[in-house]
Amino acid sequence: MRRLSFLLLLLASFTTWAGAPRELTWPELIPEGAPPPPPPTPLHDISALSDALNAESGPAVKQQTPHAPVVQALDGQEVKMPGYIVPLEVAEDGQTVRDFLLVPYYGACIHVPPPPSNQIVYVRGGKGVKVDELYQPFWIVGKLSVKAVESDLAEAGYQMQVSSIEPYEYTGE
Repeated sequence: MRRLSFLLLLLASFTTWAGAPRELTWPELIPEGAPPPPPPTPLHDISALSDALNAESGPAVKQQTPHAPVVQALDGQEVKMPGYIVPLEVAEDGQTVRDFLLVPYYGACIHVPPPPSNQIVYVRGGKGVKVDELYQPFWIVGKLSVKAVESDLAEAGYQMQVSSIEPYEYTGE
């Protein structure tokens, strides 16, 4: 009986592990041998803050590298990615964002030139995120598609149908 219990526990653990999404980092979205993305434009000078905020109401800044190479092997994988949300569409209630761009750093696509397309994921669906929570990073879980999509802000090299969204918490690991 004890052996059977152990085997059932082992099988349940394996099934849970096998079904867990792959935790994906931003560098893994860049194919081997492709150039790394340029560093984000820093905004350290507080006097430049008004320029950055005024840029939000002006024309979009040109994307650094549209049509950047992508990793085809990621197509169809269930993944979990950390990142920041750049809203594309706010729901009718005016409080929730369901379609957005997931980007590796805060302010990408708004305050600075958008990152390369292989560093942007177009995300749709799920319960969405409250507009007043967009300043913080999130874990986004869903099925990744290697398919480019254009928005008013930037081209994304990947798309994701979201299954869950959770606030990102740094664990120090």
